[in-house]
Amino acid sequence: MVLRSYWKCRLKSSCFPAPRWIRPGLAALFWFCVTQLVCGAGALGEVKFVIQKDAEFDVTYNDTVISENQTMYSFNHTISRNKTEGVRVTVDVLQQHLESPILFVIRQKQAVMSFQVPLILRGLYQRKYPYKHVGRTLCQPPTRAASETQYFFVDVSTLSSQGTNYQLRVSRVESFTLQTDRKFSFTASPSQPQFFKYVFPDGVDTVIVKVNSDVNFPCSVMSVQDIQCPVYDLDNNVAFIGMYQTMTKKGAITVQRKDFPSNSFYVVVVVKTEDEACGGPLRFYPLQPDELIDAGNRTKDLNVVVSPAINSEKYVIGMLFCLGIFLSFYVLTLLVACVENKRMKRREMFLNPPDMSPAETGKTPASPYEYGSFADNGSTLSSEAITDSATSTDNNYGYLGQEPFKRRPFLNHLHHLAIRIERSLDSVARSRQESLSSVEEDDYDTLEDIDSDKNIVRTKKYLCVSDLARKDKRILSKKYQIYFWNIATIAVFYALPVVQLVITYQTVVNVTGNQDICYYNFLCAHPLGALSAFNNILSNLGYVMLGLLFLLIVLKRDVTHNRALVRNDLNALECGIPKHFGVYYAMGTALMMEGLLSACYHVCPNYTNFQFDTSFMYMIAGLCMLKLYQKRHPDINASAYTAYACLAAVIFFSVLGVVFGRGNTVFWIVFSVIHILATLLLSTQLYYMGRWRLDAGVMRRIVYVIYTDCIRQCSGPMYIDRMVLLVMGNIVNWSLAAYGLIERPNDFASYLLAIAICNLLLYFAFYIIMKLRSGERIKCLPLVCILFTAVVWGFALYFFFQGLSTWQKTPAESREHNRDCILLSFFDDHDIWHFLSSIAMFGSFLVLLTMDDDLDTVQRDKIYVF
Repeated sequence: MVLRSYWKCRLKSSCFPAPRWIRPGLAALFWFCVTQLVCGAGALGEVKFVIQKDAEFDVTYNDTVISENQTMYSFNHTISRNKTEGVRVTVDVLQQHLESPILFVIRQKQAVMSFQVPLILRGLYQRKYPYKHVGRTLCQPPTRAASETQYFFVDVSTLSSQGTNYQLRVSRVESFTLQTDRKFSFTASPSQPQFFKYVFPDGVDTVIVKVNSDVNFPCSVMSVQDIQCPVYDLDNNVAFIGMYQTMTKKGAITVQRKDFPSNSFYVVVVVKTEDEACGGPLRFYPLQPDELIDAGNRTKDLNVVVSPAINSEKYVIGMLFCLGIFLSFYVLTLLVACVENKRMKRREMFLNPPDMSPAETGKTPASPYEYGSFADNGSTLSSEAITDSATSTDNNYGYLGQEPFKRRPFLNHLHHLAIRIERSLDSVARSRQESLSSVEEDDYDTLEDIDSDKNIVRTKKYLCVSDLARKDKRILSKKYQIYFWNIATIAVFYALPVVQLVITYQTVVNVTGNQDICYYNFLCAHPLGALSAFNNILSNLGYVMLGLLFLLIVLKRDVTHNRALVRNDLNALECGIPKHFGVYYAMGTALMMEGLLSACYHVCPNYTNFQFDTSFMYMIAGLCMLKLYQKRHPDINASAYTAYACLAAVIFFSVLGVVFGRGNTVFWIVFSVIHILATLLLSTQLYYMGRWRLDAGVMRRIVYVIYTDCIRQCSGPMYIDRMVLLVMGNIVNWSLAAYGLIERPNDFASYLLAIAICNLLLYFAFYIIMKLRSGERIKCLPLVCILFTAVVWGFALYFFFQGLSTWQKTPAESREHNRDCILLSFFDDHDIWHFLSSIAMFGSFLVLLTMDDDLDTVQRDKIYVF
C-alpha cells in the first residue's frame, strides 16, 4: 500500500519528496511485484530479477537479456504545452538465430506500447516477414501545464534461456511538428514507421497533406489520425482509425479543422510489407505455413509538406465562374433570337407592304366563306399559297390599258373561294392517294397493293424526301413524342437508385476513412460538406443548364412550327425536312441526365459506378444517329421502343464488359462476333430501306443475289451513295472489333463509347458531304456552329486525355497521375473537360437542329434522300 501511494505521488509530483537514490529502487521493486502477480501459475516459484537503469537520451545501450532477468530503463523529459518534441525508440537484435523473441514494453503516463523483436508482420496468404531492426515513435499525450516533467519506462524481457544481445537507443525527434509550406524529408520502412504532428495555424480551416517519393516501390500508406494514444502506425493496424490511402510516388489528403477538435492531427506514414496493394508483383506462395520470408531492403525515402487549401472566397469565385459561363449562352441565345425575329419581321414587311390592297397582297378579308370551313384534314395547302396563286391570276388578267383592273370585293371573294374549293378537292384526292402508302405506325399493312407500293417507292434508285414522308403527320408526331416520354421515364427510374448508391459510397468513405474506394484527383479535390470533391461535381452544371437551354430552343421552334401549321403555311406543310421534335426533346433530356449522372459518378468515382457516367453518353450518341437518319427517312425510322431496347442491350454489354471483360478472351470473342453480326444486319436494313425479311430463306436469297449480281453478271450496286457509307462503316466497325479482340482494353466502357462516337462521326461526315454534293447549302448560323463545335471538341479532347486518374489501375497507381488545379485554383483538367464537352455537345445539337434550315422553302420532292 505504501509502494502504490508512493508511485502515485511520484507521477503526480505533488507528494512528499524523497531522496533521488531511493526512487529507482522503489520503482524497480514495484515493477517486480507487478510482474510476479501477472505471471500466473506456471511461474510460481520462479525468481526473476529486475535490473533498473536510469537511462539518457541519445545513448546506445548494448545489453543482454535472458529469461531469469528483465531490464527496466527509466527516462524522463520535460514537455511544454507550446512545443511538442517527439521521442523515438530504436531497437536492434544482433543475433541471427533466436530461440525466443525479445519483448519490449514502453510505459508512459497515458499509454503503453509493446512490440517484439524480431517483429513479425504478415502479408497475403499468411506470409510472415521478420524484422530485427525496429523503430517506433512514442505517442505524445497533451498537457495542460505550461511545462511538465514526464517519466516513461522501457522494459526488456524474453523467455529464451540463452542470452540475447540487443541495442537500445532513445532519441528526440526535433522536427516532430510540421511547419506550414515547409518540406520535411524522412525515411521509413515496415518496421520503422514515422508520424509527425501538425497544428492548424490561425485563420486556416483546411489544409492539404502531400507525401511524395522519387520511387514507386516499396508500397506505402499515409494516414491522418487524431491526437490520441495509441497511434496506429503498423501495416496491420494503420487502417483502424482516421483517413488513409495507399501511395507509390504521390499521396494527398485534404484535412479540415472541423474534423479534429484538438485543432491538430498526426500524419502517419507506413511502408507495407508487400507491394500487391500498389500494383506491384506478388511474392510466391509459402511452401510451409510457418516459414519466415526475408523481406529484403524495404526502406523508402519520402518527404511531406502541409499547405493551406483554398478559402471560401475561392469557392464563391468558382461557383460564380461556372454559372457565368453557361448563363452567357442564355444571353447569347436571346440576342440571336431577337435578331432573327427582327429579320423575319423585316422580311414580312418587305413581302407584304402595308399600303397594298388585299388583292395585291394575296390576303383576303375575313368573310363567312372562309376557305378553312371547306378544308379537309388531309389538305396540305395554305390560304397564303392559294391567294398567291390568285394574285398571279389577277396579275395575268388585271391589266386593261395602263392601270390594273380592280375587282369589287364581292367578286374577289367568289374568285378566291372557287380557287380554294378546287385546290382543296385536289389536295384531298392527293392526300388520299398518298395515304395508300401507309398510315399505320408499325409499318405493317393488310392490303397487298399497299405493300407493293412500298416496295416500288422505297426501292427506287433515286429517292426524295416526299417518297419517305407519306405517312400521316399526326401519327408520326405521336410516334416520335414517345422518345421523350420514354427517356424521361428511364431517367427517373435510373437516377433515383444511382443517387442513393453514391450517397452510400460517400458515407462509407467518410465513416471508414478509406480513400482508396474513390479515384479522385487528390491534389485538386475541394470538399464541401460531406462531398470530397465538390469542384468535380460543380463542373457538370453545364450539361444540365445547356440541356435545358436546348429544350427551350426546341420548344420555341416547335411552337413556331405548330403556329405555321395552324395558319396552313405552305412551307411548313410541304417544304423542307419534315419537322418532328420528339427526338430533339429526348436529346436535351439526355444531356441534362448526363450532367446529373456524371455528377453522381464524381461523388465517388471508381470502376463499379463508371457506367453512371457513360450510360447516357450511349443514349446521346444513339439519339443523334437516329435523328440524322430520321431527317430524310421519317416514315421508316426506328420506333422509340426498338431504339431504347437496342441502347439497353448496349448498356447491358457495357456492364458485362466492366465485370467480366478484363483479360477474358471468351468474352471478347463473343462480343466481337455479336458486334460484326449487328453491323451486317444494320447495313442490310439501311441499304434496302427495311424492305427485306430475316427468315429461313434469307441465306437462299443472299446466295441468289451473289450469283446474279457478282457471278452471272458483274453489276455495280444500285444505291452507290448508300453503299459507300455502309462499306466505310463496316471497315471502321470491323477494325474496332479486331482491335478489341487483339488488345482487349481494360476500359471496356470507354471502348464501347468509342465505337458509338466513331459511327456517329462517320455518319455525320457522310451527311454533310452528301448534302453539299446534292447542291444544298449550309446557312450562316449552322456553319458557325459547325466550326465553333469542331474547335471546342478539339480542346475538350485534349483535356480529356490528360488522365488525372484511372480506375484501370490500383488507387496508388492512379494517384501518380494526379495534378494540381489549373483554373482559379479550383478546377482541374477534368473539370475543364466537363465545361468544354458540355458546350461542344450543345453546339452539336444546334448543328443537328439548324443544319437543314436552307431547305425550309424547297419542295420535298426536290430534296434527295441519302
